[in-house]
Amino acid sequence: MINHETIDELINNCLASNSNIILEDNAKKILKSFNINVVAEESARGVDEIVKKAEKIGFPVVLKGLPYDSAHKSENDLVKTGLHDAKAVKEAGLGMQQHFRNDLNKFLVQPMVQGKREFVAGLFKDPQFGPVVMFGLGGIFTEALNDVAFRVAPLDKPITGSDVESMVNELNSRKLLKPFRGEKEVAIKSIKKILSELTELSKKYPAIKEIDINPLIAGKDGTLIAVDALIILEKPENSTNSQKTFRQIDKNILKSCFYPESIAFIGASSTLGKWGHFLLINTMSSGYKGDIFLVNPRGGEIVGKHVYKSVLDIKEKIDLAVVTIPASRVAGLIPELQKKNIRSMLLITSGFKEVGDKGELLEKEIVTLAQKAGILILGPNTMGITNPHINLFCTGSKVEPLAGSTALVCQSGNLGTQLLAFAEQQEIGIRAFSGSGNEAMVTIEDYMETFETDDLTKTVVLYIESIKQGRRFFESASRVSRKKPVIVLNGGRTKAGSRAALSHTGAMASNSKVFSAALKQAGVIEVSQPMDLLDLSAVFSSLPLPRGNRVAIMTLGGGWGVVATDLCVENNLIVPKLSNSIKLKLDAMLPSFWSHANPVDIVGERDPDIPVAASEELIRWDGCDALIHLGIHGQGILGRKMLKGLSKIDPSHSREEIAAVDAMIVEMEKQYIDHIINLSEKYEKPIIGVSLLVDRDTKTLYRKEGKKYKGVFFPTPERAVKALSGMCRYKEWLDRAGRE
Repeated sequence: MINHETIDELINNCLASNSNIILEDNAKKILKSFNINVVAEESARGVDEIVKKAEKIGFPVVLKGLPYDSAHKSENDLVKTGLHDAKAVKEAGLGMQQHFRNDLNKFLVQPMVQGKREFVAGLFKDPQFGPVVMFGLGGIFTEALNDVAFRVAPLDKPITGSDVESMVNELNSRKLLKPFRGEKEVAIKSIKKILSELTELSKKYPAIKEIDINPLIAGKDGTLIAVDALIILEKPENSTNSQKTFRQIDKNILKSCFYPESIAFIGASSTLGKWGHFLLINTMSSGYKGDIFLVNPRGGEIVGKHVYKSVLDIKEKIDLAVVTIPASRVAGLIPELQKKNIRSMLLITSGFKEVGDKGELLEKEIVTLAQKAGILILGPNTMGITNPHINLFCTGSKVEPLAGSTALVCQSGNLGTQLLAFAEQQEIGIRAFSGSGNEAMVTIEDYMETFETDDLTKTVVLYIESIKQGRRFFESASRVSRKKPVIVLNGGRTKAGSRAALSHTGAMASNSKVFSAALKQAGVIEVSQPMDLLDLSAVFSSLPLPRGNRVAIMTLGGGWGVVATDLCVENNLIVPKLSNSIKLKLDAMLPSFWSHANPVDIVGERDPDIPVAASEELIRWDGCDALIHLGIHGQGILGRKMLKGLSKIDPSHSREEIAAVDAMIVEMEKQYIDHIINLSEKYEKPIIGVSLLVDRDTKTLYRKEGKKYKGVFFPTPERAVKALSGMCRYKEWLDRAGRE
């Protein structure tokens, strides 16, 4: 076994010779020195010597040719397996020699490891997150089937068993780790040991960029043996430091941006369609109670308010400057803000980094000036901010959602305002919103950490297209997720990483895969559609967390129940069988031809007492953790349409009679919603509805005075199941995190 001094010497010699690859024989010696089980092998130079080595090891054997500069042997026909005698070994060796001639360095002779299952394990240094470990299906299927999982390697502690277990659960081939065709189970602790040692190896030797073990064969006894390995190096000057320092901002100033008692609109305009006009109009017309001052060099009046020619002309104190002047004039404004003792600037103006190199230089200049002046810049190129709790709606679109507990930060301002508009329509409460823009000073990490300590924030929702500080994001998200749910939509997730890869580990990695793995590891719920962000925020802010993932389903008709069941299974939710006691209770209230199974089909019964009674029996059942009910809510829309038709063809019914029936339908639906809210509170279980039909009056959330939970209704089973699945994933992560 080689010692650490020898490893240092080996790495330095490789780098000095402009080689960045430690080939298999030395790579496995290094792995062995870190207590990773590797196959025994003998090296040889000539054909006669490989025959002697093979006879010493005992047939069958594997013969490998090691060229001077090639990492992939299988693709170059330099690996021959199952050689059963000396003749076969000699012929294989002569073939390699003849084909590669002077390019062949030496041979490796190995015993044929007995095992049907091949895996891959590895580590690489991600430029954002630092060391990342990988495990999955190996051998010739690695790239073809792409069945691998990633996790960010902890820097200050070993990787946890729960992290490894969750990695394994992501694999389609995970059954291979169980007892398989006479071979024993592979223990999770064995995988954890290998990944932990790879992490330690990368910490001790910073020049290591990637480590690849493929195949990692599981023997008949379940023991993992490294049969092939590769280590890729990088010179320190080429290394991307994921631990680079980041600019600290004053979080108290950031918080104060959402609570200004006075705002100066610098660049205020009377021209319709200009940012300096509609930002002002949207803010003034939404009930904001603070003082508003307008600044424009032309002076005069706008919307009946005096316009100051300079911010320095304002005698009163200013808490927030909303700036819409051209980019070229922003640097000249900063000394005036400093003199006026304005600490916060919402820089709406575009024309900075997003337009190219010239704009990027200008952005760096204003950041430098602002730092020296003690001014915090939100943006630039931002859509604005919102705090419904003080009626502050300073955004580019006229949207005014209810005050609530969901903090929303978006790297796309347009998407953000669309989400705000939907939240307003569906009465989903918003704690605060910011379009983060170019994030010249305030990053997505800063926002997340600020809302972490905000008592009014119960859920953090982020739309992200890129991050600047991956390791910081990961550590912050891991911490915040223990306190409140964090929900992320990653824009651009289909773009493969551009990093060229020599190893299997490198080839399997991409920016989106690593980011998704980091989110999952940190307890963040990643979604795939913009609407999922608000759907999850709705359930997290309105319902108790489920204790597990068992779902009872109640439906007005059989088809929806079948669809909902399929969706539950596809989203890792369990639809348990009904207990005999539940069946007996439902028998007493339903016709004899009801489904007698979960989902419970109440067969279109119109008696309003049936779904009320059945829903309580199901939610109180200790065999379920949540209830999805379909088609009960929304029947009133059909009823009202029927009444409208009736009034056209049957004059015997007066308008008063029709109106009375309509009012009764509305009241029945209200009573049902109130009943569902009461059940959630009584049994501390989430209940999610799917409306039969929706119209302009249909909402996602329904409130009941004095109740901590709300009625939650979605228009489709897909959205209901995805929302519940997100809650269950988060609860499962919390339980794992609590055990560590």
